[in-house]
Amino acid sequence: MIDFEYIRATDLASAVGAGAAASTRFVAGGTNLIDLMKLDVERPSHVIDINDLARRDPSLAAISELPDGGIRVGGLARMRDVAWDARVRERYPVVSQSLLLAASGQLRNMATIGGNVLQRTRCPYFRDTAMPCNKREPGSGCSAIHGINRTEAVLGTSERCIATYPGDLAVALVALGATVHVHSPNGQERALPIANLHVVPGAHPEVETVLRPGELITAIDLPALAAARRSLYLKVRDRASYAFALASAAVAVELDGRNIRDARVGLGGIATKPWRSREAERLLVGKQATEQTFRAAADAALAAARPQRDNAFKVTLAKRTLIRALTEVTA
Repeated sequence: MIDFEYIRATDLASAVGAGAAASTRFVAGGTNLIDLMKLDVERPSHVIDINDLARRDPSLAAISELPDGGIRVGGLARMRDVAWDARVRERYPVVSQSLLLAASGQLRNMATIGGNVLQRTRCPYFRDTAMPCNKREPGSGCSAIHGINRTEAVLGTSERCIATYPGDLAVALVALGATVHVHSPNGQERALPIANLHVVPGAHPEVETVLRPGELITAIDLPALAAARRSLYLKVRDRASYAFALASAAVAVELDGRNIRDARVGLGGIATKPWRSREAERLLVGKQATEQTFRAAADAALAAARPQRDNAFKVTLAKRTLIRALTEVTA
């Protein structure tokens, strides 16, 4: 049994102050944290419930307009509410689709946007405490590299870790260039591009984000982006629902006739973090929306792939997924 102290935070300052210890975890929906605690993977000394924060500050769970035409989503907004918001569905269909293709209806009712973005990068060996895992126990080894690695990453890997970032929403957000707002224990606010939030494993797979202890995501800004209105999230998985992506593509395209004026590409299910492919974007912008253009972009997106014994199929699958997404969104 894990011995921990449960704290119900009533305001933002006390929540981040109490969360400054490295062994402390925040919980809102708890769909990732509680699961890992049951498996004895996460062993926090303190668990801080932040659900009441939105009662004192409703903006933390609100979906609101920004002056420039973008949308701000509170970190405590539920996945369900964001997915079905009329403004999100109209201006950012890729965001709505990524949420509706994630988890299950019951989990979407509970899970928050901030928590979803911060779900752990993981593989079956990370969840199995009987097996070595550098992410769980630094220096113990990576069981996936020499084990069953069909579902593992082919981009952003290292000799220490090949676990896949499993989320859908963050893939859409990196494609759009969203901004994350963070509240720190010292009372300061900082904003960073979501592409800079997660980090590749390198020599330290136990470090997954740039967040410091006690920092809490308070909001995510969706930029005013013409291409976002013509956007799509395509997810390929082993079963029709409640499964992580084997490969996914988040695409947004602005067209001038058949000429691509702007293009954004995010890839999921194949990388150690939500992956934005600027290589693909460069080959799309200024070109005609044709199958030849899309194939060239897909080749560029996967050029740096490093497949393992069981997951080489992901390279071809990811290319086909991206080509299909671009074909559908420009039809």
